[in-house]
Amino acid sequence: MKLVVFLFFWVCTFHLGNRLQAQVIEPDYKKMIESYYESFPLIHPELLQSSLKNDSEMVILDTREREEFAVSHIPGARYFGYENKNWKSLAGLSKDTEIIVYCSIGARSQNIGKELKRKGYTNVKNLYGGVFLWANQRRPLEDNRGIPTNKVHVYDEDWGKWIKNAEAVYE
Repeated sequence: MKLVVFLFFWVCTFHLGNRLQAQVIEPDYKKMIESYYESFPLIHPELLQSSLKNDSEMVILDTREREEFAVSHIPGARYFGYENKNWKSLAGLSKDTEIIVYCSIGARSQNIGKELKRKGYTNVKNLYGGVFLWANQRRPLEDNRGIPTNKVHVYDEDWGKWIKNAEAVYE
């Protein structure tokens, strides 16, 4: 009986510990990303991941550049881009479709989100913390071939310093 109780507490502690670790946001990272944010609707990573598991009807747009998307992106995300926007990725969507935008930290995607709202899309949210926070919380990523990966594209060492639980790629 003692062994059963021990195993139960060990499993609960391990599972809860991993969940809590996934929720932690480094204070300096939080301060940095929030310095870029304006008043725009946000969705937090845990809610997005939960929605993905529930097959929620939403579209996720990666607003980074093609080479960033190729290294890794959130599974199911559509490439949209920033400089050269892929408007075809919105073909056939109704204006009230839930659209989640993200980039590295949330600044570029916030700009794209504002542009989508100006074009009449009414249900647009920005992923809080971007793909950097998503990766740091050990949430799933895939590469351009759909293969799970632990890599995240960063521009240089200055941006790479924010990646703690994934491999920073500077290509």
